[in-house]
Amino acid sequence: MAYNWRCPYCSHASTITAENQSVGFHYFEHNNSLGKELGFQIVSTVCPNNDCKEVTLNASFGHTQYVGGRTRLAAPIIQNWALKPSSSAVVFPDYVPDPIRQDYEEACAILNLSPKASATLSRRCLQGIIRDYWKIVKGRLVDEIIALEDKIDPDTWAAIDAVRKIGNIGAHMEKDINIIVEVDPEEAQLLLELIETLIKDWYIARFKRQAHLAKIKAAADNK
Repeated sequence: MAYNWRCPYCSHASTITAENQSVGFHYFEHNNSLGKELGFQIVSTVCPNNDCKEVTLNASFGHTQYVGGRTRLAAPIIQNWALKPSSSAVVFPDYVPDPIRQDYEEACAILNLSPKASATLSRRCLQGIIRDYWKIVKGRLVDEIIALEDKIDPDTWAAIDAVRKIGNIGAHMEKDINIIVEVDPEEAQLLLELIETLIKDWYIARFKRQAHLAKIKAAADNK
């Protein structure tokens, strides 16, 4: 089945088909402690972009089910691994401040291993973005987020506010950002996706706008 995909190396958006991807599957029981048939799946994807052609490898482990004439993994998956690249981190340009990129990359790297540690780094990263980009310093992350409402567009605010109110994340944003929070993997993933969006919409969009305006000014000066 074809599906939309973005390469983690070159960020090229494309459609993945059987020409670009293969799936290997191994299943077993062997009287294991879970008492059910288990499966291990590895998916290899080659970027269709001719300027990239990098290989992405992902592995999954879980219970099996027989569907459509073949054995496959059943939801929920017990464990996932990003083998190549080793995390899902987007490679952001160096004009995004180092501490923000480092917290984000580390949060991505440990997402599957420890969602609660990933979420802690993400909350620190989010606070770093607000303080650096908007110069809002209030002490508590929740107060800094609330102060954003009148400064950003309604859609962005709605997304930030929605993530802020999710499960344990919202409650602990009122405390020290370094407190370890028990969160679901899906909640930790949402935090990372929010951070990626904010970096793109704020830092990268500002850089592109400034570069475009500088180009216009340079062209005008040459006339």
